[in-house]
Amino acid sequence: MQKSTSALLNKIVSSKDFQDVLDKNEDAFEEISISEYLRRLCDERGMIPEQVIKKAQIDRTYGHQIFNGTRIPSRDKLLQIAFGFGLSLDDTQTLLKSAGKSVLYPKFKRDAAIIFGIFHQMSVMDVQYLLTTIDVPLLGET
Repeated sequence: MQKSTSALLNKIVSSKDFQDVLDKNEDAFEEISISEYLRRLCDERGMIPEQVIKKAQIDRTYGHQIFNGTRIPSRDKLLQIAFGFGLSLDDTQTLLKSAGKSVLYPKFKRDAAIIFGIFHQMSVMDVQYLLTTIDVPLLGET
C-alpha cells in the first residue's frame, strides 16, 4: 500500500531509529531517474515524448536525449516540459522535486510569471512573451 508523503514524513520525524523507518516503509521510497519519471508521465497521460517535446518548444534531439536519460535537464528545460505536458502547478512542483531542482517560488517575479502561465494553461511561447514583458530571463536563458 502506498503511503502519502505527509504520512511518511510523520514516521520519519517521530521515529528514534531511521533504519527502522527504512525497514518498515521500504515500498514508500522512490528512487527513479528523471527520464523514467517522464516516461511514466507519458504513460499516465497517453502521450509520446515527441508530442511533449514539440509543445515544450525544445530541440527535438535534445528533448529525446532528456527522455532517454542521456541528458540531465536543467530546471528551465523541466519547466518547458511541464508546459509540454500541460501539467498543473502541483504536478510541475513534483516534477521539479523529483529531479532535485528548486520548486517555483511565488515571491520571485520570474517564478510568479511562470506560475501564472501554468495556472492559466498558457503555451511556452505565451509564457516566453510574458517573461519578456517583465524583463526577466526567458525559459532556457538561465
